[in-house]
Amino acid sequence: MVFSKAQCLVLLLLWNFTDAGRIVMKMKQRVRDVQLQRAKQHLLTAALQHVKEGRIHQQLDHFNRQDANTFPQRFFVNEAFWQRPDGPVFLFIGGEGPVYEFDVLAGHHVDMAAEHGALLLAVEHRFYGESINPDGLKTENLAHLSSQQALTDLAVLHQYIVQSFSLSRRNIWISFGGSYSGALSAWFRGKFPHLVFGAVASSAPVKAELDFSAYSDAVGLSLMNEAVGGSEKCVSAVREAFRAAEALMIRNVSQVAKDFRCCQTPKDHQDQVELMQSLADIVMGTVQYNEESVLMSISDLCGVMTNQSAAYEEEREPYQRLVKLSQIYRSSSEEPCLDVSHEKTVKDLMDTTVQSERRTERQWTYQTCTEFGFYQTCEDASCPFSGMVTLTSQTEICLELFGISQNSLPGRVAFTNRYYGGDEPHTQRVLYVNGGVDPWKELSVGNRTDGGEEAESVFIRDSAHCADMSRGRVTDRRSLKNARQEIEKHVESWLKTAQQEKKRTEWRYVITNR
Repeated sequence: MVFSKAQCLVLLLLWNFTDAGRIVMKMKQRVRDVQLQRAKQHLLTAALQHVKEGRIHQQLDHFNRQDANTFPQRFFVNEAFWQRPDGPVFLFIGGEGPVYEFDVLAGHHVDMAAEHGALLLAVEHRFYGESINPDGLKTENLAHLSSQQALTDLAVLHQYIVQSFSLSRRNIWISFGGSYSGALSAWFRGKFPHLVFGAVASSAPVKAELDFSAYSDAVGLSLMNEAVGGSEKCVSAVREAFRAAEALMIRNVSQVAKDFRCCQTPKDHQDQVELMQSLADIVMGTVQYNEESVLMSISDLCGVMTNQSAAYEEEREPYQRLVKLSQIYRSSSEEPCLDVSHEKTVKDLMDTTVQSERRTERQWTYQTCTEFGFYQTCEDASCPFSGMVTLTSQTEICLELFGISQNSLPGRVAFTNRYYGGDEPHTQRVLYVNGGVDPWKELSVGNRTDGGEEAESVFIRDSAHCADMSRGRVTDRRSLKNARQEIEKHVESWLKTAQQEKKRTEWRYVITNR
């Protein structure tokens, strides 16, 4: 392991994709940028002195003893709050993107670490960020990219940290993660319960789903939620706008390209699907992040879609409101036009050069093809977007990029659910946190009986994706503030339970050896 002083905070792009559309990915990037800027306002330069960056050489294939190849896995450690030698360890698990100093300096888990005197650790997922070999994006090497390998990385790192910091059984480990990394947090507790005592899994899609049509349906329901600014009128306008866009594209595709300022005229079917997906992404991303978003909230979006104050009647039509919505997105993201070329998308994803630590699309696409699915389709009548976004159109990329046949996908997704238990895992001391507005709650765990016991969960009625993980703000809804308090109670309870169990074990040892 090589430790170095952490440099100044840089813009964080910890993308938690679990999404198909490029626009949603960009919106996630911007959300994380804003979160970093907020965090920097609360941090002193002196805080960075407590952060160290480390690397450990992990086996490329933990399940093949004959393969001696390795890759460098990056992690960060913050000792500022640690009450030596017996303070707990709070492990922040990275997902489908890089980790940075930010992940051990700010966030709800950091606030709890300060309260409980914990050693903070953030670890980067294999094949993301800087935890990748120069040839790691080649298809034959992506075979070593999987959640199973990633969990074993965590187990090896656990042992390494124990040795490096002279930890013992008195040091209680709690894991944290959100979105995909939230699922990893739950799975780490499930597969390695002797290493981690409890796990917080925020917005965690623990159930793999090939055809995730429920995502679009959940977006529609959130658009109707009056508590967050939605309405029946809003979702009806969105649905009508997409129907009108499809109809106009049949008659006059050049006009559609002009209206939405497309970089290319979407003449073939695949480009038209790209356009429909991009437009849906603007709505999906807004709903998923709602008040955490840097573009607009659900209330703002519905205000645009139902606005009847335009001077000309045609400008009040839902189609024109959708055009306005795309204009707002382009203006906010400073994009001169909307890229709808499927050929360009494939070309970008075929690139195997590790150009930047922020490169993530190719890796995550591979994981959706081999493990999770998560394809947000719109073939159901209840979907408020375009029916052109089908399972076939979403999964053809697997064959184009990696030679993975569409027929093999159901079996791959089924294996993932058999391996981890889907949304009915037999685990204890895993806290599932979900927001009522977040479409990903459909693949997580709620208040249900599990192995004779009720699963531990926190449901935040009007909250968005991973909102609980951020540092608290004055403007947060009461439901979100209460949820953070509930999470704190669970973590505190786990730490007390662990201490009690260890005292009983030590007492039995003393009695036995008298």
